[in-house]
Amino acid sequence: MGRYVIRRLLQMIPVFIGSTFLIFFMVYALGDPVAALFGDKAPDPATAARIRQELYLDAPLWKQYLHYMAQILTGNFGTAFNGQDVLELMADAFPVTLRLTIVAILFEIVIGITLGLLSGLRRGRSVDTSVLLATLVVVSIPTFVSGYVLQYLFGVKWAVVSPSVSPAAPFDQLLLPGAVLALTSLAYVTRLTRTSIAENSRADYLRTAVAKGLPRHRVVTRHLLRNSLIPVVTFIGTDIGALMGGAIVTERIFNIHGVGYQLYQGILRQNSPTVVGFVTVLVIVFLVANLIVDLLYAVLDPRIRYA
Repeated sequence: MGRYVIRRLLQMIPVFIGSTFLIFFMVYALGDPVAALFGDKAPDPATAARIRQELYLDAPLWKQYLHYMAQILTGNFGTAFNGQDVLELMADAFPVTLRLTIVAILFEIVIGITLGLLSGLRRGRSVDTSVLLATLVVVSIPTFVSGYVLQYLFGVKWAVVSPSVSPAAPFDQLLLPGAVLALTSLAYVTRLTRTSIAENSRADYLRTAVAKGLPRHRVVTRHLLRNSLIPVVTFIGTDIGALMGGAIVTERIFNIHGVGYQLYQGILRQNSPTVVGFVTVLVIVFLVANLIVDLLYAVLDPRIRYA
């Protein structure tokens, strides 16, 4: 297991370098950060040249990337155009989005796997049909529509929760935004669990467990569910980074100042240091999440661990 972890960590290095270089290239090569800094006004050539030199923008793109990566290794993610350190923006934004992502992942795990298990065990019955239709409806509705509808119903009309989130963003205020953020992924988790349960329920090892006289709850939890969760764990693991980076719509609806909000502001104002810094951290989140998923494979399937 130790050698497997080391091998996976070594594989992450070229993936991280390739991903961050591609992001850096797209952000800095497709627009002039100095021109965006001055807005509609044309900058003075001498002033623009001085700013480019200070920001290391007068060097070739590959040198800019090496300079940026050297700064990251020392914990320096640069400075936003408003003068605020990007690391300070991350310290404010990432904890908020992390709490929001935790709430969304819990909804996916608890509700999605439960509904998928019930639907898979009762395949072809009314429960299965109802779950499939409900998930199809959820997938078909865009997030900005479901978000505004749930915000109006629960936050305005029924006044069950606050329609917007305070700057502190405690967990109790993130329940509704977390549910909105998790809706589409929850539907996919439900359908994926249902399909996996339905396929494995006809497997030989399950018939053997039943023939041995094992209790039904042990057959379902220890044998059927455990083997069926491997594709679900894969989806949830890759979905962590997607939720953190794709929370722009949800955070805008509920006025949450998290990663999505900062990325939106950075893209809108062409604030390249902010965009590159935040996306670089999201790449690390993706890689770590995939590493955890690979390690969970060994927990769920002993054959992988023995191999």
